[in-house]
Order: sequence, then C-alpha cells, then structure tokens
Amino acid sequence: MTMPRPLTPFDGMDIRSLLDRQAHVRGDHPFLIWEPLNGAGAQWSYTEFVDQVRRFAAGIAARGVAPGERVLIHLDNCPEMLIAWLGCAYSGAVPVTTNARSAADELAYFAAHSRAVGAITQPRFAALVAAATPGIGWRTVTPDDNGEPATSDTSGFEPFAAIDGNPATLPARPHDPWAHFGIQYTSGTTSRPKAVLWTHANALWGARMSASHEDLRPEDVHLVHLPLFHTNAQVYSVLAALWAGASVVLVPRFSASRFWPISLRHRVTWTSMVPFCAKALLDQPLPDKHHYRFWGNAICDAPWDAHFGVTTIGWWGMTETITHGTVGTTHHANAPMAMGRPSPGYEIHVLDDQGNPVGPGETGNLLVRGRRGVSLFLEYADNPEASAAAFRDDGLFITGDRVTRGADGFLYFADRDKDMLKVGGENVAASEIERVIQLVPGVTEVAVVGQSHPMLDEVPVAFVIPADADDAQLVGRIQAACTQQLAGFKQPRAIRLVDSLPRSTLEKVAKAALRAQLAQEPASAT
Repeated sequence: MTMPRPLTPFDGMDIRSLLDRQAHVRGDHPFLIWEPLNGAGAQWSYTEFVDQVRRFAAGIAARGVAPGERVLIHLDNCPEMLIAWLGCAYSGAVPVTTNARSAADELAYFAAHSRAVGAITQPRFAALVAAATPGIGWRTVTPDDNGEPATSDTSGFEPFAAIDGNPATLPARPHDPWAHFGIQYTSGTTSRPKAVLWTHANALWGARMSASHEDLRPEDVHLVHLPLFHTNAQVYSVLAALWAGASVVLVPRFSASRFWPISLRHRVTWTSMVPFCAKALLDQPLPDKHHYRFWGNAICDAPWDAHFGVTTIGWWGMTETITHGTVGTTHHANAPMAMGRPSPGYEIHVLDDQGNPVGPGETGNLLVRGRRGVSLFLEYADNPEASAAAFRDDGLFITGDRVTRGADGFLYFADRDKDMLKVGGENVAASEIERVIQLVPGVTEVAVVGQSHPMLDEVPVAFVIPADADDAQLVGRIQAACTQQLAGFKQPRAIRLVDSLPRSTLEKVAKAALRAQLAQEPASAT
C-alpha cells in the first residue's frame, strides 16, 4: 500500500497566505524602504507593499500567465524586483530570478531552458534580454536603472507599470504548499547551470527557519545589500523579515561608503554579510554607536567583530537547502571561525570517502537529509538525471563541501568540491569556464582552477594547451569568447599557455597540482 504524503508545517498555506496575513496584522508598519544611490527614496507599509504585489499578480494573470508558467526576472536590486518576484508567486506563476551579471549566452540558456513566457528587466539590460528571448511572449522594463535615470533604448518593451490589474479579478486557487514557487539557476559541476526548483513550502520553510535562526523580531530592520537573485537575500533577509513582520531596507548594491550612513538613518539591526563586504568596511570611518544586533556570515565570532562592535552568527547553506543547514546561535557563545552546529531542521552527516562517520578533529564530506519540497529543494527542473545524482541511495543530499568536526561540537568549513570556485561570494563552476574556452579555435585542452585573492576569496585561472605554440592571438580569442559568453566574475583573471598539464590516474588533469603551483605564488590582486 502506498503511504500517504505526510503533513507539512505549511498545509493550507502558500506565499499568498503569508503576505495577506502580514498585511492584515502589520498594516501600517514599514515593510520596504528603498534607498537608491541617487535621488529620492521610497517607503511602503505592509499594506501598501502587498497591494502592489496583488496588483502585479492580477496584471500578469490578465495577460494570460497561468499558474505554473514561468516568468524571467532579470533585475538588479530595486523595488520592482521584489514586487515582480513575489507578485509572480502570488499569482501562481513561477519567477525565474537570474543573475544580473549573466552574459548573453547564459541568459539565453536560462530563458530557453525555463521556457519563460515573459521577461521583466531594466533599461540597461534591455538589449541583452531582447537578444536572449527572441520568441518570448512579452517583455517589460522598469522606468529607471535602480534609481538612476535610464539612458538605454527600451523600444519593444512595455513599461513595468503596465502590469497592473484589479486584485478582485485574480482567479481563485487553493493554498497549495506543493505548488511551484520559484527557480534559481545555480552553478554545478555539469557544463550548464541547473535550475533549482522550490515549492511554496520551501519558501515558507526558509522564511520561518531563517527568522528563527536570526532571532528576528517585528521591531528589527534588515539591510539588504546582497543581490536579490540569490538565496541569501531572498530567504535569509527578505522572507525572514516578512515572516517576522520586520522591515527591509533595500539598496541597489553594497557600498562601503554608504553602509554606515544608511544603517544609522534607519536604525538597522540586522544584515547578511560576505567576507568581501566586511573587509571593505574596515577602511571606512566607524560610528561611535550603531543599532546592529547581529550580522550573518559564513563564520561565527568573526575576527572583525571587536572592531565593528557586532556579533557575527556563522552559517552554511545552499540554494538546494533553502536556509541554513548549519548555524550558530544568537543566545549562546559560538566557536570562533565555526560554521555553527547542525540546524535542528536537518539531519547532518560528515562522512569519509568510504561512507563512514568521521571523528572529532577529522574532515569529511558534508551530507544533508531533509524533506524534498519542504526543507530541501524539490528538484532540478527538467533534469531528472541531475536530480537523481544529487542524492545518495539512502536519500542524503550530496553537498560537494567538506567540513571538519570540532571536538567542541561545532563544524568548520574545510574546502569545496575542487571544481567549484567562490568568487566574491558567487559560486562558479570551473566546467562552465572550460566549456567556453575549449570551443575556441586553437585550444587543445584547458583546466581552470582558483587562485587566492585578498578581496574576492579566489579568482579563476585558466591553464591552456595551445594547438600551435606560436599562435600569438590565442589568448586574445580566449578573452573575447569569455567576455561574450561569461559573466565578469566568471572570466579568468589569467590565461596561461602551457606545454602540458599534470596528470593523475586515468590521465585526468591533476588540478591539485595546479592549485599547489598557484599557492606558491603571491595572491592575485587583479
């Protein structure tokens, strides 16, 4: 007999029910405060913001976007990004939030693979989106570039304001937590990024658990400066604040010089950081007093905490885990430089290569057990092979990360799957870069590894065996191909022509030897 699907914490709920409840309960309390780089900002109460979301949802429904259909959203941080993202989900459509730094080839792949029926972007990306979506049903564009006056040609695009409808006309549908909520494309070890598909239960899980981990309260104010197309900003910040009834201060991007003035003006109490941001702030004047209760980062009790007068809560998570799989605590002392302890919402294992648990002080592979569609992503959309390969036969999700078990019970990050790079907070698959370079005429073989960088953590370096050692234009052709097909942060910072590559067993490239070679050199500063 087939077992019935067990209950979830969110039965009878979806993102609509959360938004509707908070609009009713929080009403006039500020939800979104917009701080552009230039010009006047804006503010929306919970009631005003949810009204905008509802009107957007009615607007796309009126133009025929059905529940389950996908809409491409290619925007930097701006109010329209949040309205479109949550408005699509409110209507039952599936927002596909893409990295705003994507190259044309990448964006065309996202649009085609997702089968998006419409696209939403901003003026400076209009030409890129138009080229990447030749057969799409409709395209809209925001009135400005994250607060900056538009200077790009937007002919062929409808204004964002045209997506406006009467919420009373929204078709009725059940509050189904298993309905598809959203897609993010994440770098993987395959040649193309995978489409991580979340359900509404996933979004609600991330909201509830993140708010709990962060001890968020209705009076908190959360500064969002990381990109909204990432899980960190979407879940750790926006959805967590929404669940708690807190406020969000949104800025177009991180600015070290504006960080403290904005934080003080709005009495900000929480923000999510990456090491790059914290390092950049070390060079800024420090206010005598601020209102931060906590910062979130990859490590607990960060070495800069004393300087800034903050407490950093360390955590680890992935797009596939929705929220933090490991996390420090806001109420007790955390071990310096740790990534926290296993979250109560997950089953965490650290196993050696033979599948045996490692002991304290030992390093092993990090694996996670959760519930697909609730605490773990539902699937890689339209890619059953990748979905199956992401899990062991016993149901453990393979993260590709390695961690060390501390004798104190905390976990410490050791390293990543060696073909994954972390460039300024962005995940980059070496295979994505290699795929582009390998197709350049004159390239016999290529291997890409990361080199340490003082600000960006690491940057890509490409080792290339040329077909002709005297080909003086090869490096230029490689650079041109990478510029055309890869986002800036994925482009190699150095291209080295070599006679051969080190080999391991089965003639595979010994990338460890290449990394060791780079480690002997000064850290890249470019």
